[in-house]
Amino acid sequence: MIRLRVIAGAEWRYWLRSRLVLGSALLMAGLLLATTAVTTLRMQGEAAERTHHQDKAEAAFLAQPARHPHRMVHYGHYVFRTPTPLAGFDPGLDPVTGQSIFLEGHRQNTPMFAPSGASADLGGFSWLSPAMVYQLFGPLLVILLGHGLIAREREAGTLATLLAQGAPGRLLLAGKAAALLSVIVLMSLPLALSAALAVRDGDPPLAAVALVGVYLLYLSIWGALALLASALLRRRTAVLAALATLWVVLTLVLPAVAVSATSNAAPMAGKLETDLVMLSDLRKLGDGYNVNDPAFARLRAELLAEHGVQRVEDLPVNLRGLVAQASEQKLTDTLNTYARAQMAAESRQAIVLASHGWFTPLLAVADASRALAGTDLAHHHRFLQEAEALRFAFVQGLNRVHAEKLSFSDDIRRSSDAQAEARTRVDASHWRLLDRFVFEPDAAGSRLARSQSQWLMLCAWFAVLVGAGAWVGGRLKP
Repeated sequence: MIRLRVIAGAEWRYWLRSRLVLGSALLMAGLLLATTAVTTLRMQGEAAERTHHQDKAEAAFLAQPARHPHRMVHYGHYVFRTPTPLAGFDPGLDPVTGQSIFLEGHRQNTPMFAPSGASADLGGFSWLSPAMVYQLFGPLLVILLGHGLIAREREAGTLATLLAQGAPGRLLLAGKAAALLSVIVLMSLPLALSAALAVRDGDPPLAAVALVGVYLLYLSIWGALALLASALLRRRTAVLAALATLWVVLTLVLPAVAVSATSNAAPMAGKLETDLVMLSDLRKLGDGYNVNDPAFARLRAELLAEHGVQRVEDLPVNLRGLVAQASEQKLTDTLNTYARAQMAAESRQAIVLASHGWFTPLLAVADASRALAGTDLAHHHRFLQEAEALRFAFVQGLNRVHAEKLSFSDDIRRSSDAQAEARTRVDASHWRLLDRFVFEPDAAGSRLARSQSQWLMLCAWFAVLVGAGAWVGGRLKP
């Protein structure tokens, strides 16, 4: 253990003399400071704008004068999703998915106000963030510090002396690894600080700790790669060239190839094609504005028979409102079928893309990071589902008011009779059905469960590299 500390200490003295650690640390700190500042300012601006629009929409919605309930169905309302505190570190899919949805009758609108345009790939990078600094530039810093760990000793001729003095090759590699690991821990301190601030702001501590852990493991993989290459190749220039090539392949080339392969392995129907088929199905459901539409003949006959009357005017409920309810139910069932199919296709693509983490650790850490930060596809899908459930409850609540509070006679004459039109208006108390929407992120356990396979991939990468390093250390030669 003492010899291990001596070897690690000697490496640190070399780094400090060459000012390599200082320069690298300043570079990393500058990148993190810049991206954190930009991300924080952007999120604060978005939060202020989101709060402003949410309060404005809420006030405008509730301030509406007495109206026909179906007018309020089309007037609609906005709901907003607040990002998790950890989204400040890893925005994930948030930059390419909207955080606001307009809820109205007869439609399932897509999210709006995404900060950047939609991305074809679910793992794409929209802009530089602190997470991307760790994912892309963290490995470069590790390579810069670790490429000469053994090759430098070999070039200087000191490796033969160390081995001749009885220092086992594995012990030498372990000491060098300990020095590099200590640098990786120092590199992770800004992330640990961000995670602590996120916990203070409400994110679960377990998710924050796991996020720090997954990046420690990711950078350790690159440290093991650097140490292994330094032990196998004889010259530092060759080691640096090999590691730089590996960085390009693992962080730039393979992720792009994985996206292309995913599109081919799990293709999705185009939006135009899907919308045309969906519109064709919706036309078969009947006209919810026409109580005489054949699609609602059975409902009409059952109501007349149930209440023992011959005319719809004699029903104790408004047939128009009941038809609107039945029409919205059928329409929503159809829309949900297509929405579930779309989400299933997106999930299949995400699973296929995530499986490429066996070939590049960048995809594994990126997927785990999004899951732990609460900015992954699963969170986006749940936002859509909860917003849709609220939309349906809101519309059907107003349709119920339409059926129970308005008479059929007044309803059909309101365009030509001012008094009937006045009687078909209801006050705002009847549409206070849409409470302020609050989206709660997943608990830490759910986030960890979704990142399990990525943890397994990263652990497999690390275990293979450590095993290879132990094998090379036992056969280390000057």
